[in-house]
Amino acid sequence: MVNIEEFISSVVCRAAQELYGTSDNIQIQKTRKEFEGDYTVVVFPLLRASKKSPEATATELGEKIVASTPEIKSFNVIKGFLNLAVDASFWAARFQEIIATEDYGMAPKSGRTIMIEYSSPNTNKPLHLGHIRNNLLGYSVATILKANGHNVIKVNLVNDRGIHICKSMLAWQLYGGGETPASSGMKGDHLVGKYYVEFDKHYKAEIKELVAGGMSEDEAKKQAPIMLQAQEMLRKWEAKDEAVYSLWETMNGWVYEGFDVTYKALGVDFDKVYYESQTYLLGKSLVEDGLKKGVFFRKEDNSVWIDLEADGLDQKLLLRGDGTSVYMTQDLGTALSRFEENKLDDMIYVVGNEQNYHFQVLKLVLKKLGYEWSDNIFHLSYGMVELPEGKMKSREGTVVDADDLIADMVGTAREMSDELGKLEGCSEEEAAAISEMVGLGALKYFILKVDPKKTMLFDPRESIDFNGNTGPFIQYTHARIRSIMRKAEEAGIATDNYTEATLLPEEVELIKSLTEYPAVVRTAGEQFAPSVIAAYAYELAKQFNGYYHDHSILKEERTEVRALRLHLAAEVARVIRSAMALLGINVPERM
Repeated sequence: MVNIEEFISSVVCRAAQELYGTSDNIQIQKTRKEFEGDYTVVVFPLLRASKKSPEATATELGEKIVASTPEIKSFNVIKGFLNLAVDASFWAARFQEIIATEDYGMAPKSGRTIMIEYSSPNTNKPLHLGHIRNNLLGYSVATILKANGHNVIKVNLVNDRGIHICKSMLAWQLYGGGETPASSGMKGDHLVGKYYVEFDKHYKAEIKELVAGGMSEDEAKKQAPIMLQAQEMLRKWEAKDEAVYSLWETMNGWVYEGFDVTYKALGVDFDKVYYESQTYLLGKSLVEDGLKKGVFFRKEDNSVWIDLEADGLDQKLLLRGDGTSVYMTQDLGTALSRFEENKLDDMIYVVGNEQNYHFQVLKLVLKKLGYEWSDNIFHLSYGMVELPEGKMKSREGTVVDADDLIADMVGTAREMSDELGKLEGCSEEEAAAISEMVGLGALKYFILKVDPKKTMLFDPRESIDFNGNTGPFIQYTHARIRSIMRKAEEAGIATDNYTEATLLPEEVELIKSLTEYPAVVRTAGEQFAPSVIAAYAYELAKQFNGYYHDHSILKEERTEVRALRLHLAAEVARVIRSAMALLGINVPERM
């Protein structure tokens, strides 16, 4: 398939070379909408060679290009800018290429292997709105990278050990009365999360009591009996105490079953799941290696550190004095094993922006240990998700639960679809399936259309609006086109003579937008940015709706024009379907 940007560049460079003996530093960009033309050439770099004014140089170059290139129908000059207009026949040929390309927009195999880690939940609570952003972002980036031809390995690192896990376990032991997911009717992750909140409630009560007895608040936090019990439980877990380990396995099992239900509802999955309980010791040999090389140093209390002050950072702990690991120790070992086992070219961590410093240090430490592949570690940092009511707090139980949010989105989608008559003629089964598709599509699109680095405000009802920059608007556009195609098929309308039709300017513009899709997919992959795909899908849907409002398709009497419009509509639907799939969003056949 013709690469349009490369074609235009070759045409311009060849003409400049023939006229002026140089084509260095020529800039070509898409013509701004307020000017006539498709591509704009900045001629200022040619002035030294042309020895003419910008306007004269642009005019001479334009005349040369139009005379030698049938695909360029005309040009105009505005100051030092040459605007080139491409002939409609060129776009008609590109349209035929699009129709003939089965996997349009997808790149050939690159040979690169990329691992992307996302989700990374703790097993002491259910997934919440922040996890939703993480999962949707990670899954979409993985899908976009696959579309760019890369071999992608999706992984999850579950934080299944530590004091926070013991808090839930202890509270269940003290106050649970043997309650289970089966006996309570609660999802396992919700049940465990309930006891995490319960721990916090009793912990605060004990602190208050100790402070009332004359102890300082800082000391009370350390001496609260329930906290001391949790710390003792953690020590027993690390010593593989049989009773504690058995309880840990049981409660984690409840959580995993609950997580799996949520992941399935969100439509995300993983190729491999790592568990912190199995990886937290991995980095110890790396630390020993760093000590031998003089990269790290040991303090009097036997703890191991690295001094990064010369790099504008501070000193960083790598191993505690008692020999136990910290997160950095684990991540060093995990990174090494992943690169070696999977022969990775790149490793992407999808983690909130509160961990920016951690990943900066991780890359730097690996670099100092001599691992050049550390340059290929990327932290895909994202901002908080806030609600109109404010921030969320897990330990206080004020979190927006992922399962509740998904259910609310589907319910709101059903309610709004009914109000607008979008489900008329649908069976109950169809209506339920469409409502789920629209509710989840609204949630995913609203989150993914925002640049990951930005803190975002999530408004559930706004996200399900069928007008504006929303998932349901794009989904409805697809359903509308599919309805047109079904009616055409039922009426036996032929579409085989579409190449005989003359393209209208609006049809050329739609085809131009379709030709941009492969470049959009490429850019989204290079920037790890689903928001690029979302913006493209919205603009394409909006553009088609404007075209459809002004031009009849099924009622068009000229058979070749009607055939062209049906093909154009079908390709718009196909590209919308493909783009939305890269965001993890399904589109309905009818609405």
